[in-house]
Amino acid sequence: MLATNLISLVLVLPTLALARHNSPLDGHSPSRRHHHARAASFALEHASPASHELLRRTYHGTIEQKMARKRAGKNLAKRAADGSQCRVRGQSYVPTGVSSTSAISSTAASSAASSSSTDSVTSTSDWVDSSSSIVSTSTSDESIPTTSTSIDNQQNWAEATSSAEQAAATSASSFSSSSGSGTSIVSYSGLTPNGNKAGVSAGDSLPWIASKLGWWYDWSATPSGDCGSAVTVPMLWGGGIADATDAARLVAFEALGHTPSYIIGFEEPDCAAGSGSSGLDVATGIALWDSLVAPKGEAGAILVGPSMCKQAAESGWLGPFMEGVSRKPDIMNIHVNKNSAAGIMTDIDHYWNTYGLPIWVTEFACVDDSTDFIPCTDQGEINAFIHTAVDIFETDSRIAGYAYSNGYGLSENWMMVKDGQLSESGQTYLAAISKYH
Repeated sequence: MLATNLISLVLVLPTLALARHNSPLDGHSPSRRHHHARAASFALEHASPASHELLRRTYHGTIEQKMARKRAGKNLAKRAADGSQCRVRGQSYVPTGVSSTSAISSTAASSAASSSSTDSVTSTSDWVDSSSSIVSTSTSDESIPTTSTSIDNQQNWAEATSSAEQAAATSASSFSSSSGSGTSIVSYSGLTPNGNKAGVSAGDSLPWIASKLGWWYDWSATPSGDCGSAVTVPMLWGGGIADATDAARLVAFEALGHTPSYIIGFEEPDCAAGSGSSGLDVATGIALWDSLVAPKGEAGAILVGPSMCKQAAESGWLGPFMEGVSRKPDIMNIHVNKNSAAGIMTDIDHYWNTYGLPIWVTEFACVDDSTDFIPCTDQGEINAFIHTAVDIFETDSRIAGYAYSNGYGLSENWMMVKDGQLSESGQTYLAAISKYH
């Protein structure tokens, strides 16, 4: 009897394998399916009861299907996932308890300038850093444009980033204007004095506008003036070679016994000394920076780099300086002498795309520099430019600070103070910044 059962099993098992075989060829060959069915029928007719039991236990389905089901169960257990909860294909995953409604909004800038400059003003809202905090009265959701150039530049200078800048990039502050009619975007809160970008160069206008300012300077190492809560920023103007004033400023900076919150280094060293430029060669600039400015940075001061008199046309000075100093600036320093929104954006874009650092505009003025340095004299043009410039600076997250220029060579109508009173231009600047502060 045992021998008979063994013989039956020997006959049944190979035939069973053929009968349950699921070759892809079966789908295309009726004769193969018919042959397998007849073989299975023959095996059942001649098999013993024990073999029948074996057949009843046979798994109905391919080995691949069985293993797939096993793997699926293991994966669920391994990931501690809930197999009953699925999301629609293409839908982003949102962990439990995390809101998916947060979005970055960009703020449209308002300007009193002509329609030809409106596009440039509005386009500045594209630059909203991921670390920025924004308070807006009119917003629209949009993604942040990122160019490979700016990414590469930020990586190139990353090793120079100070602890203050790193903290600022992760803990930005936001604020709404005191008048409620404007919105300021601050991406680099630690690099913006008092969280207020607005400033002035020279202190003659302080009695009228100090309460609206975040900072100010007067090109010296020891600015003096009743500035209220505005931060006073000392400056190392030059190397003491331009004139007697330059020499006195160098001595005063060397005598600084404390560490200021911010320091500005060098006034237009890329142009010859005289006419408001310090005229330093790169090697001298590096030596002075490393000996006088960098140590203040190591002690905690935020360092604002040299300004270039050639604006976006700068070449040959700043690059070697940035490569040669022992401690790079935390902030890029630029001058904007233009008369249109497009001109302003040209300067900002150049320095951002080249160096990838947050920017202080330490001097801005209405000037036609397309063919020469021609200051604006028409009061209407000046007023429109002031509003345009302020709107751009306040809403462009690359800008951490800006200052109205009272420098040499500008028109009388540009000056903020006349005859002991705030001029029309001064009043226009006060109105422009009051929309935000």
